[in-house]
Amino acid sequence: MISRSTIDKVFEAARVEEVIGDYVQLKKSGSNFKGLSPFTDERTPSFMVSPVKQIWKDFSSGKGGNAVAFLMEHEHFTYPEAIRYLAKKYQIEVEETQQSTEEKEHASERESMMLVTEYAQEFYSDTLWNTESGKAIGLSYFKERGFSEETIRHFGLGYNPDQWDAFTSAALDKGYSLEFLEKTGLTIVKPATAEGSSEKRFDRFKGRVLFPIHSMSGRVLGFGGRTLSSHKKQAKYLNSPESEIYHKSKVLYGIYYAKQAIAREDVCYLVEGYTDVIQLYQSGIENVVASSGTALSSEQIRLIRRLTQNIVVLFDGDEAGLRASLRGIDLILEEGMNVRICSFPQGEDPDSFARNNSKDAIEAYLTDNAQDFIQFKAALLTREAANDPIRKAETVRDIVGSIARIPDRIKREIYVQECASLLGVSEGVLFSTLAQLGKKQALDQSRKPAPAPMEVVPPQPEDDRVDLQYELERKIIEMLLLYGMETQQFEDLVLKENEEGELTLEPEISEVRVFEKVYLDLQEDEIELTHEHFRKIYFALIEKLNEEGEFQIQDLMRDSDQELASEISAILMEEERYQLHQWERKDIYPKPKKNSIAQLVSETILSLRCYLIKRRIETLQKKTEGAGSEDHSEVLEEIVNYLQLNKLLNTKLNRVLS
Repeated sequence: MISRSTIDKVFEAARVEEVIGDYVQLKKSGSNFKGLSPFTDERTPSFMVSPVKQIWKDFSSGKGGNAVAFLMEHEHFTYPEAIRYLAKKYQIEVEETQQSTEEKEHASERESMMLVTEYAQEFYSDTLWNTESGKAIGLSYFKERGFSEETIRHFGLGYNPDQWDAFTSAALDKGYSLEFLEKTGLTIVKPATAEGSSEKRFDRFKGRVLFPIHSMSGRVLGFGGRTLSSHKKQAKYLNSPESEIYHKSKVLYGIYYAKQAIAREDVCYLVEGYTDVIQLYQSGIENVVASSGTALSSEQIRLIRRLTQNIVVLFDGDEAGLRASLRGIDLILEEGMNVRICSFPQGEDPDSFARNNSKDAIEAYLTDNAQDFIQFKAALLTREAANDPIRKAETVRDIVGSIARIPDRIKREIYVQECASLLGVSEGVLFSTLAQLGKKQALDQSRKPAPAPMEVVPPQPEDDRVDLQYELERKIIEMLLLYGMETQQFEDLVLKENEEGELTLEPEISEVRVFEKVYLDLQEDEIELTHEHFRKIYFALIEKLNEEGEFQIQDLMRDSDQELASEISAILMEEERYQLHQWERKDIYPKPKKNSIAQLVSETILSLRCYLIKRRIETLQKKTEGAGSEDHSEVLEEIVNYLQLNKLLNTKLNRVLS
């Protein structure tokens, strides 16, 4: 268990904009930051971060909270994992109390697998540096590749001995479960084949150098292992298998080390292999990631898109590699990103080029040789088509097919114009081909099997579209959170009887703090909030304000569970939603609520009173229904009094009752 003092230090040190900035490219928007949602696939920002309130809100998914809540949502951390991650980020020593056996047993399967992979990384690294075989074989190999000791340690590279179960035996001796060793793919278990024989266990990465594959937050998800054997039947590279924690299509090698540089430089270099990433990083090009030897996927591209809209794909110099990699470019275009391509001289790849050149020379080469995808693809395919008119026509169609994938119409038109100039084909023909491709895609879509017919559900009785009590209670919490400590002048309406014996509301002016006004009015009418979340927040706020006269949003968020924290952030960030729409560009200026706090508070409480009176009248009316001979005179008198009061309150609210 993490001590309370450590948790307090973490919350004091952690800055929500810094934590989220590691995962999402944030841009200044007034006093806040905005960016693309990391939880949904969107192209228009709906994600807001408030440095002042130290909270975030994702309007597309409805999620929100503080820095810890973000890590729990995005990285699927448990609360202790999120605290440990932030403690490491802000260099805070974690003080822990002893964890009970029961608590250890309740650790999630995912976390157990993470602990196994983290131990594996430590084991492989220790073997590399502190054993004779590790230094002679593994360390020698990495140094031959040109990696410095500092780089090898930075990327956590390692070596597994060329023994059947060196790692598995060590892990079992340390108390790690065979179940999770097998589920992570680190250990392969062969069941017993005959009666009396025992199952066999051996290391997946026997005799290989290891490249740990990290999540964006730095957790070890799996490994890439390269054999140093010359045996032809043995795969050169071997990755961890798919598991609960490792999905190849959703991970990019090096993203943990590159994320800050990608956001800072506003461009990501995409390469193919582990050594390409490491060699470029060592040369000073830190904003580089690899697709880990798998075909580039949409999920990987979206991972980059959170940090930048710009990708430069770095290809090996050979023609076969270029052709194979072009397929991934269409996926990048589909995601609405800007893509450029840079190929290296014949016989060179990013690894060898970075090893033989300085940082300045590499940057100059990338700047001078990175081409727009149209220029690159046109040059490559035209060179292949030579003077063959049929192949040239196929080349044009291929390039137009790539342009058709771009979601932005303006970009499509510009690319068509550029393509016409490069290939000597009229724009009209290209636009016509583009339209034909669009029709074909629509036709293909329409030919897909129709979904199963929906089950006919008999009409249900309609509920109220809006839960008015929920909205009013939410508004009360909003006022306490935003303006609870402010002093305002309120015009209270006191119920009095005039000379004719009629009830009237007479105004009285008082100057009090907002939380006092809300608390006293609700107490006077014996009104209790009915929704559990609002009730919890209300009592926490009122207690803090009555005792200390103030509260801190950060303290409130820290002491709330994830669901409650999300509700609080949703309320606090409601005003920031308007910044996303940029209404001022259309000469529309939403009126700030702060200009009419007293009126807002009074109208909300009056509206809640009217709603509860209406509910009370409906309850009393039900008592009078039926043909019984019971005397309802007292109930009817009470209804009349409530109707009269309701009329007075609605008059104050400038409402006309039918």
